[in-house]
Amino acid sequence: MPDPHADLSVVSAQPSEGGAWDRLRRRVFGPPRDPTAPETRHHITLIAFLAWIGLGADGLSSACYGPEEAFKALGSNTALGLYLALATAATVFIIAIGYNQVIELFPSGGGGYKVATKLLGRHAGLVSGAALVVDYVLTVAISISAAVDAIFSFLPVDTTGLRVAAIVLLLAVLTLLNLRGMKESIKILMPVFIGFVLTHAFLILYGIGLHWRHLDTLYPATTADVSHLSGSIGLFGVIALFLRAYALGGGTYTGIEAVSNSVHLLKEPRVTTGKWTMFYMALSLSFIAGGIILLYLLWNAHSVPDKTLNAVVFAAITSHWQWGGWDLGTMFVTSVLILEAGLLLVAANTGFLAGPMVLANMAVDNWLPTRCSYLSERLVTKNGVLLMAVAAFIILMWTDGSVATLEVLYSMNVFLTFS
Repeated sequence: MPDPHADLSVVSAQPSEGGAWDRLRRRVFGPPRDPTAPETRHHITLIAFLAWIGLGADGLSSACYGPEEAFKALGSNTALGLYLALATAATVFIIAIGYNQVIELFPSGGGGYKVATKLLGRHAGLVSGAALVVDYVLTVAISISAAVDAIFSFLPVDTTGLRVAAIVLLLAVLTLLNLRGMKESIKILMPVFIGFVLTHAFLILYGIGLHWRHLDTLYPATTADVSHLSGSIGLFGVIALFLRAYALGGGTYTGIEAVSNSVHLLKEPRVTTGKWTMFYMALSLSFIAGGIILLYLLWNAHSVPDKTLNAVVFAAITSHWQWGGWDLGTMFVTSVLILEAGLLLVAANTGFLAGPMVLANMAVDNWLPTRCSYLSERLVTKNGVLLMAVAAFIILMWTDGSVATLEVLYSMNVFLTFS
């Protein structure tokens, strides 16, 4: 199959000098880029660290809702949480290893779409490509909705009527950032990503450290509880309960494929850069997602109305942080939740990065109009970005931005994408 990115056309509309509209357009979207200039490739490609931020945020942000949905599905049978944490971490690495092979076989990018097309035929590729596009649209939609929920969870109740307006505003801002160009959007969102990783890693280690005396009894207690549960509902009942929770946490594994879909965006040597990016992604996601489930178990976390389970367990961990009348724990947890909302926006940005690339691949194979493969004067697949934005807007309005509804759709599509 030909390299789809070798066929991308460049819309090099040079704006006339002096026009008010053209001056405004340059100020908003940035000046045109010369695709033949040596520095252009350097400007639009990513080293492993930036790729980890730009492409890995989707997967890492799923730790804000994926582990919670999985743990809550266990109900009162939280003893299975230890196995769930281990299974979550292991699954992340298994998927990452599989996509490393995809990176080696397809260093020009394309991911699941190119794999299915090359190995299973055009129609299998069409199914895979369509699933990936839907996955990225849902990534944009659920990430923005969850971010708005996180923000409004600590705002006054009388502001909730502005929720839909906030969703539309954030979607418009992210669309504009990606029309300007990929690296600009990543650099703007980098502090949020780094802040999320550092604060969550600290809370996980600190929370486990406060319960270190219970670690040596955790496994014996877990096996005893599971044995008792098995005697009550049977082995198959335990397996069914575990698999249901595991499946409902399927959103945790989204975004891992983004690197293999976008290898062509990485700096040379692409394969090496891609593998390092995948390692950073797998390590951070497995640690944070698995660690959060372990915190739920150790701290006996239970759902509280209008609060995420992350907020509940983080508040419990920092409840003793008092100094001179200041509730430092609440202040810290609020800042962590703000970072979670920010990272969810980074994840939505990932959908804008990878989704148009899948559309471009499909356009080159004549599944979509060729306009989806055109580059704008900013060397951005503008039509793909706009298509992603419109699709996300429609599904957000259809679901009223409900994270619960979007999560069900997301989990179903995740396993279709992996299949």
